[in-house]
Amino acid sequence: MAGSDDIALLAQDLSLAFDTGAVLEGFSIEISGGQKILMTGPSGCGKSTLLKCFLGLVVPKSGSIAVAGQPLTPATVWSLRRQIAYVTQEPDLGLGNVRQIVERPFHYRANTHLPNYFERLNELMDLFGLGSDLRDKDVSRLSGGEKQRIALTVAMTLDRPILLLDEPTSALDVRSRRTLSQYLQSRTDLTALVVTHDTGNFTFADNIVHLQARVAGDSE
Repeated sequence: MAGSDDIALLAQDLSLAFDTGAVLEGFSIEISGGQKILMTGPSGCGKSTLLKCFLGLVVPKSGSIAVAGQPLTPATVWSLRRQIAYVTQEPDLGLGNVRQIVERPFHYRANTHLPNYFERLNELMDLFGLGSDLRDKDVSRLSGGEKQRIALTVAMTLDRPILLLDEPTSALDVRSRRTLSQYLQSRTDLTALVVTHDTGNFTFADNIVHLQARVAGDSE
């Protein structure tokens, strides 16, 4: 077992429950720094909810969570979130044009320390086929794939050591899927927990965790 300082994400004996019943019971997972872990399973088994637990957005019924070797508590949640970049399956980018949307997070106090973020952001947008002609386009006119690629490039530009991705290829074309796969594989320093049904696109992953549905009809 890796030392606590080497563990990026840790859940121990985690139980999650909604009004419809239990979703996870006694679930544990340990992800070392730099590992790429895939999580699969049917809808309703708790995959997306588990990501939110690591962010402190969902409080488990029981069990404990640690991020970057530190217990996740009300006192540490804000500082530990700064270790994580998170991309939802259907990103809500807010209002405005693309240029405004991609630059907005870097004006937040938590991100103002990032050097040369604009240059890095442009490099990644070009990598994902988000050319300069897109920058003045209103977000309301973007396709699902464009929104997903924009959210991914912003998350990567934040340069945080842990990346949580929820079905990141669901709206991507073949080229963009390949680009994402190659990027994650090249970042040996980056820890990634990826919820996906597209396991074939991430053949380099260190492990695949399969979750089973416990309650029929429950929503993630």
